[in-house]
Amino acid sequence: MDGEFVPPDYFRRLERGEIVADGRSLEVDLGCGDGSFLLEMARRYPEREFLGVERLLGRVRKVCRKLTQQHLGNVRVLRLESRYVSEWLLPDASVSRLHLLCPDPWPKLRHHRRRLVQEEFLTAVMRVLSSGGEFLFMTDHEEYFRWTEEKVRIFGGFERREWEDDSFFYPKSDFQQLWESEGKPMWRLRCRKP
Repeated sequence: MDGEFVPPDYFRRLERGEIVADGRSLEVDLGCGDGSFLLEMARRYPEREFLGVERLLGRVRKVCRKLTQQHLGNVRVLRLESRYVSEWLLPDASVSRLHLLCPDPWPKLRHHRRRLVQEEFLTAVMRVLSSGGEFLFMTDHEEYFRWTEEKVRIFGGFERREWEDDSFFYPKSDFQQLWESEGKPMWRLRCRKP
C-alpha cells in the first residue's frame, strides 16, 4: 500500500537512513489508530517525518488511504506491535518525539503486566530518543496515568516538563475526542531526555 512502511528486515535494528532522510526529525506515534492525530501533525509540520505504528490491518489501510488522498509525503505507517517496534526496530537516538496516546489501560490488576509502559519499554524509549527528545503520554484513565508517572519516576533519567492544553500545537486523537465528548478529563505526561 502507498504510505506503508515495510522494513527491509524485521529481525535487526534499523538504520536511521532507512526510516528518515538526513537532517529531518522523526516523530513516532505508537498505536496511531485512525491516523487523525498523525495526519494532522504531518500537515502542520511538513519539514518533519512521521511514522505511525499500528498493529491492526484495517486501521493501517485506512490511514494509508487518507495520507495518499491528502498527498502527504512525510508520513508512513508500519503494521506491527508498538512494543516490538520500540524495543527492537527503532535505531538509537533517532526519534525527536515519541507519542503514546490513549493506549489500552488494561484496568484489571491481573492484566497490568500487559500494559505497554513497563521498565523495558522506558529503557527502549530512552534509547531511541535523541538528546532533548520527548516522550508524550496521554490517557483518560487516571489510574494508568498514576501508574505511568510512578514507572517514569522509578526509572529515572527523564526530565518532567509541563504540558498544558496550549503549550504547543497538539491535535486531538480519535480516542481523545471520544473521551472528551463523554466529559472525561485527559491526563498528560511529558518527559524529556536530557
